[in-house]
Amino acid sequence: MADVKKILCAVDFSDYSPMVADYANMIAKCSGAQVIVLYVAPSLSQYVGFHVPPSSIESFVGEIVTGAEDTMNTFVAENFKDLNIEGKVVTGYPAEEILAISEAEGVDMVVMGTHGRKGIDRILFGSVAEKVVKSSKAPVLTVRPR
Repeated sequence: MADVKKILCAVDFSDYSPMVADYANMIAKCSGAQVIVLYVAPSLSQYVGFHVPPSSIESFVGEIVTGAEDTMNTFVAENFKDLNIEGKVVTGYPAEEILAISEAEGVDMVVMGTHGRKGIDRILFGSVAEKVVKSSKAPVLTVRPR
């Protein structure tokens, strides 16, 4: 049987995030695992060349991260009780950050949602979950919204 001691639970604070948290919660309770809850704030570095001063972009990203940290604290308090939890907020591209933190933390499992995009949306936006599943060294549990 696989020994799951550390779980990365990637959330986007959408209406489906509590469902993803439920799965991470259940697995953590059964295995006694630590859970790292991760939110990746969008990176705005690609907009630096657009006649917007870099200091304005940095300030805006700082406000996003501060707001996300407050939301993370509330999310963890509401969705994870009596568990060893660490909430993290980072900026960047979600798939890249999930993979990097997963590897850096040595997680045994990744739990994340998938929005199940189809057609043109999938072509335009790709799938963060698909990229993580294809590249992760740890097993990935994807939770599709009902």
